[in-house]
Order: sequence, then C-alpha cells, then structure tokens
Amino acid sequence: MSQISRVTVLTNPMAGHGNAPHAAERAVARFQELGIDVVEIVGRDAGHARELVEHAVQDGTDALVVVGGDGVIRLALQVLARSGVPLGLVPAGTGNDHAREYGIPTGDPAAAADIIAAGHSSTVDLGHIRGTDGTSSWFGTVAATGFDSLVSDRVNRMRWPHGRMRYNLAIVAELSKLRLLPFRLVFDGEREIVTELTMAAFGNTRSYGGGMRICPNADHSDGLLDVTMVHTASRTRLIRLFPTVFKGTHIDLDAVSTERARTITVESPGINAYADGDYVCPLPAEISAVPGALKILVGDSRHPPLA
Repeated sequence: MSQISRVTVLTNPMAGHGNAPHAAERAVARFQELGIDVVEIVGRDAGHARELVEHAVQDGTDALVVVGGDGVIRLALQVLARSGVPLGLVPAGTGNDHAREYGIPTGDPAAAADIIAAGHSSTVDLGHIRGTDGTSSWFGTVAATGFDSLVSDRVNRMRWPHGRMRYNLAIVAELSKLRLLPFRLVFDGEREIVTELTMAAFGNTRSYGGGMRICPNADHSDGLLDVTMVHTASRTRLIRLFPTVFKGTHIDLDAVSTERARTITVESPGINAYADGDYVCPLPAEISAVPGALKILVGDSRHPPLA
C-alpha cells in the first residue's frame, strides 16, 4: 500500500462517446474531497498526450490516473511500463476491458477514485509486441491477429457510420470474405506450428472487445500469454462460436485450440497485429509477456470475476 497525495489525471475527451470529461470531473471532485492534489492533462492528440504523460512521470506523481477506455490506457502504458509509477483507472470507454480485469467499477467515477486513493497496488504483467519494422509497443489486455484484425483494418478505412454500427458492418463484410489464413507460430523458440487459422489471439488478460473472454484462463501475473487459435472457414460455425466467447466456453470446441508461452513469434502474410483495440504493426512480430512490468491500483481482490 502506498500513500497517494498527488495524482495526474489524463482524460481522453472522445472516450465513451464524449462522456469521459464528465467522468473526469466527478473523479477529480472526489480526489479533492479526499485532500489529494490533482494535475489534469488533456492532449491535443495522441502524441501530445504521451508527451504530457512523460513529463508527469519525470516530474514525479504518486499515480497516473487514466479516464477513458482501453485505447488511452495503452497510450499511458508506453510510458508507465517498468517506470514504477502506478496506474489508476477511471473507466469511461466503450469496452473497459482493463477495468473489467482488475475489478474497477464502471459508471461510478467516485468509486473508482476511492480505489485509487486507497493506494492498494498490484504488480502485474504486460504484453509486448516487437515488429520487424522496428515497432516496440506495450499492451495490457489482448493482441489480435487474423479475422479480428481484418475487421479492425476495415473499420479504420470506413468513414460511416459511427459507433458500434461501423464494427457490425465491418464484421458482416469480413464474414462474406471469410477464409483460412496461413500462420506460422513459434512458442518460446522451440515449438513450431505451421497451420491455417481464422484468427489467433494472445492474452495477457482474459477479455477484449467489451467482455469477450477470448482467453478465459489467462492470468495477468503468471509471466505467460494465453494463445487462443480458431481453425474454421465456416461462416456458420464462426457465427455460432461468437456467443460462446462471452462465456469463455469456446475453448472447449473442436474448432478452437489453445497454447501458453512466454514469447511467440507470429507470421501471417498481409495480416496486421492489433492490441488493446489499436493498430500496432504488420506481421511478422514477436509477442511476449513481460513479468511485473506494471503497478496498478486495485481493490482488495486481486483476481476478481469478470462482470
């Protein structure tokens, strides 16, 4: 437990369809009620926000509090990883999978602020992606390759509609083109799998996409990534599989296999890697678990059930 007397609050004003600034106001008000000094930062863009976080860490702060969703948390992780500065979460995004993993209440910024103020920290793993293009990037939840990343590619090319409907249309479009993709995966430099997959997901934590338990047995403190691989080119089977992902029971199906490793080399021509919902780099890439890379402020439960 550490004493929290001064926090830096980073807000993504676009998160949660623009609701994050209101959540930040409520969290800041609660911090001030508790006698905690608050420095608020909002970047003009992602690059500026990262600069502000870097300055906050260099200047000294008891915690960096992120108000927003998983994307802005990933931005903060690029600075906080291995820094020793704890991360505090005030969930205000659409997915909130980091908050879901660590038992931080959503829809209640004051309650999230209370958890941060209590100062209970846990040291957890982070994922790391190193691309052959020189990319070096940290992530907190899940890295995705294959069908999921193709959907994200399409979403990023679309300008209409907005919100969840854009993802829904992108999923339908990619389902119409569903095919098995050639993959080569090497686990811890020893075990090689050359196969065809619909997708492969690499989980430091259990869920992505707003509660889809793609890696239901992942443990954020075991120094390993859980790998979930889907092997089907059948649209019908994939559609039927989709609801089971929210329960985590998909891993029992014949079309799904799992592995666990510290480091995985992943190759699939023309496929990009995404992590925490954001584009990272084209494959091939090395995806690893880095033990104890992050301090995060949590409640008393270290492994809460997913909501």
